[in-house]
Amino acid sequence: MHNTLGTVFQLTTYGASHGQAIGGIVTGCPAGIELDLEFIQKELDRRKPGQSKITTQRKEADEVLFLSGIFEGKTTGTPIAFQIENTNTRSKDYSHIKTVFRPSHADFTYQKKYGIRDYRGGGRSSARETANWVVAGAIAKQIISKMTINAFTSSVGSIFIDKPYQALDFSKTESNIVRCPDSDTAGKMIARIEEIKKQGDTVGGTVTCVIKNVPVGLGEPVFNKLHAALGQAMLSINAVKGFEYGSGFCGAKMTGSAHNDLFNADGTTKSNLSGGIQGGISNGMDIYFRVAFKPVATLMQEQETIDEAGNIVKMQGKGRHDPCVVPRAVVIVESLAAMVMADFSLLNKLTKI
Repeated sequence: MHNTLGTVFQLTTYGASHGQAIGGIVTGCPAGIELDLEFIQKELDRRKPGQSKITTQRKEADEVLFLSGIFEGKTTGTPIAFQIENTNTRSKDYSHIKTVFRPSHADFTYQKKYGIRDYRGGGRSSARETANWVVAGAIAKQIISKMTINAFTSSVGSIFIDKPYQALDFSKTESNIVRCPDSDTAGKMIARIEEIKKQGDTVGGTVTCVIKNVPVGLGEPVFNKLHAALGQAMLSINAVKGFEYGSGFCGAKMTGSAHNDLFNADGTTKSNLSGGIQGGISNGMDIYFRVAFKPVATLMQEQETIDEAGNIVKMQGKGRHDPCVVPRAVVIVESLAAMVMADFSLLNKLTKI
């Protein structure tokens, strides 16, 4: 099982949703970086369950304990080990799926691949794992502090922000429980999620991320393209079904004369349909991309499925689940983006030695 992300700045994780704890080891972090541990905890608080009426009501403090790699508030250059205890598991909520596969969930494929699975909360395939990524991402953000990374909820179902990101005030993203920087759109999104939740159903959406102050030259021209690494990271998030950067799929409808980003004399471009990346390498313009999340697979409605013996059976979800994962995924998208940008920044320094 592959449990590591990154080349220079690496995160290796462990744990499962209903185990004693989850955690990870970060390697490749330079020595001497003064870490703001309160900032790391605040990032975890943005992701943790039970934070609002439109998220799962599982209550977890998600307090991170650092075990190594930090001395007197600074990184030592050695592996940074950390752990987050699972303190509010209700494994009995999953007893009904011990031998039953939830539709569109990882239950079936995990069982077929490994011949065994921890059915409690999805085990290793649970989004609980993403708390580890937020810890590593919060460290990465402090390595690349000159860059700014802002993600936000850009759609819920068919409700979209109808403004370009340049017209949004990112300081307002955390002002509402759906994490949308446009207050009018946020109200509509919240109402939609509440409506869906009452129906025992779920809804998907998108998260948009903008990275500013990116230096020119990050990324490689062939198999280690910057946008490919960002895509790999984002597609690793539970429930993600799509990734597009710059003009994305809309670019396929355009002509070359309309799509080309013409240069200014200083090397910047008049437009930015490239999304800040050309030929796999950052060009100094804003990097922006969008991540699509499917509706959560576990429904509070009765559905047909199969059991381990291949019998057609009926099941209904139980326990505590998000009706829409998008609001809590905002910080996860930022964290993975930070890890990729830190990794490529450190890799770029190595190639110039």
